[in-house]
Amino acid sequence: MGATKTDLFTKKQNEIAAMAKAIAHPARIAILQQLLKTNACVCGSLVEDLGLAQATISQHLKELKNVGLIHGTVEGTSVCYCINTKTWKQYQQLFADLFIDITDSQNCC
Repeated sequence: MGATKTDLFTKKQNEIAAMAKAIAHPARIAILQQLLKTNACVCGSLVEDLGLAQATISQHLKELKNVGLIHGTVEGTSVCYCINTKTWKQYQQLFADLFIDITDSQNCC
């Protein structure tokens, strides 16, 4: 199979695709929802809250951190995570731009 030709697409299209890929796992959505619900840094309670294994949570936190959606701070032997509001707002805007309002009156197949 050939390589993906990202150069065929606009910068914005590539950004949206990368962002969608970063949140394309239900565990990551659950983690983000838990962080948003808590509205504070979360230290270690995600395993209890979500019922997933620590290794699974850690892997998904790593992916979310790599794309900048969350950031963590070290407190003793644990790492606390919270939403990175700057990146969150970028995601929000790019997806809002993608999901523009359409009217039901559009004639389509």
